[in-house]
Formats: sequence, structure tokens, C-alpha cells
Amino acid sequence: MKVGVAGYSGPVDQPPVSGLEELCVALGEAIAREGYVLVNGGRDGVMELVSSGASRANGQVVGILPHEDRGNEHLSMAIRTGLDFQMRSFIMLKNVDVLIAVGGEIGTAIEILGAYAYSVPVILLRGTGGWTDRIAEILIDGKYLDSRRKVEVFQVYSVGEAMEILKNIQEAK
Repeated sequence: MKVGVAGYSGPVDQPPVSGLEELCVALGEAIAREGYVLVNGGRDGVMELVSSGASRANGQVVGILPHEDRGNEHLSMAIRTGLDFQMRSFIMLKNVDVLIAVGGEIGTAIEILGAYAYSVPVILLRGTGGWTDRIAEILIDGKYLDSRRKVEVFQVYSVGEAMEILKNIQEAK
């Protein structure tokens, strides 16, 4: 299964990313230990931290990069799209089975909405701030982004809960 992770970009040693380091590394490690392929934007911030955890656990990490960016050092495979940040996100979303959101600004919001539009299940890792927490406030019945109810948006508060949802999604396939 291919697991996308979206979240804050920016330096890993500065807020808000620095406050999520332990969680992100643990998430990457857990994804790799289950044998899932981690797919993300391949750059800094949450992407780099989750990639480092997956790499440390000998997992496969695919970075879908904007422009001609080279990506972070933890990528097993870097795919340079030549596209801007938003357009590369849609390539990522077409190539994942589920998306996990960790905090994030407008790029993460676009990825959450895009995943939902493509009927890709979304897991919001709550308590991480940004659009991950904001978008939870508008969910219909706590699960859907619109009245079509295309796919469930899950809300979790820990890496362990996220991994349980991933297992359930994989079993349902």
C-alpha cells in the first residue's frame, strides 16, 4: 500500500515543524515497519522528518518534487515533475491509497481536498495544528467534506491510531 503524508514545509529546527519532530519520525518508522511505501512531496519540514523515520526503518520513500528540486536526503526515489507545488500534489494524490495530514498550511489543505475529490481516504492526525485541525471543524457528521460523502475522513490523535486505520483500509481493499 502507498501512504501519502502531507504537512508543514519549512526548516525542521523551527516551529511549527520542530514541535512535531518526534511524532513525524515515529509515523515514518511505523509506515515502513508495516511494509507500506511512503509517498510525499520530498522536501523539508514534515516531509523530511517522516522520510527520515521511514528511511531509518529501511522503508521505501518516494518524493514527488516540484520544479527541478532535488529533495531531501532520505528519498529512495525522487520524481522531479517540473511542475509547481500545487500541480505536483495532484500527481502524488493519484499515486497513493491513503493520505495522512500533519498540520500544514495551504498546500496541505489543497492535498486534503484533492484526496477527498479523488476518493482517497484521508487521515487527519489531530493536535498537529494548521489545516489538519481546522478542516476537522467543518466535517459533515465528523467524517465527510461534502454532502456527496465520497470517502471517509478519519480523525486520529496518535500514530498508533493512524496505523490501525491504515490496516483497516488495506484489509478493505
